[in-house]
Amino acid sequence: MNPSHAMRTLPEQDRPPEKLAHLVFKSRDKKAMMDWYATVLLARTVFDNHFIGFLSFDDEHHRVAVIEIPSLSGPAPAASGLHHVAFTYSSLGDLLRTFVRLRDAGIMPHHSLNHGPTTSIYYTDPDGNRVELQIDNFADMEEATAWLSSPEFEENPIGANFEPEALLSRYLAGEPEADLKRRPNVGPRSAPSR
Repeated sequence: MNPSHAMRTLPEQDRPPEKLAHLVFKSRDKKAMMDWYATVLLARTVFDNHFIGFLSFDDEHHRVAVIEIPSLSGPAPAASGLHHVAFTYSSLGDLLRTFVRLRDAGIMPHHSLNHGPTTSIYYTDPDGNRVELQIDNFADMEEATAWLSSPEFEENPIGANFEPEALLSRYLAGEPEADLKRRPNVGPRSAPSR
């Protein structure tokens, strides 16, 4: 243990997520989807490139995202539709406490990403739907939204993988949260295939 780090404990009680954060759709036609959600939700585009776009209708950096995968077809796992749902916790401690509770119940994540704006742990429900549990990495939505315009996000709008057990160990050892939340630069990442 680093003597400059204060020890931490996880919160005493389990807590539910703080809010529903965003919906992400996979689609053969990103533009049509983004136009429809902009109209229906009175949303604005906060980021858009050749394979992914983000929309927001309130103070969240994005509420709806659309990933374009031109090869999709009919109603099947590799088809247009919902990619995942996300739930936001109010602190890194709450997110990690939830990870421990789920791990101890035999529910394991299938991957984890520091996207930059969020630190996210992803699970798959019994029907195969993806569920993201996350925290916001920035102090406020203005900082997060500004980061979406950064060259680093333009290069890699997906994020950097991490191991939840390693993040938990670093958290419990007292490493500063700012360091734990900072996304490492892993270079370019492209659109997911599914």
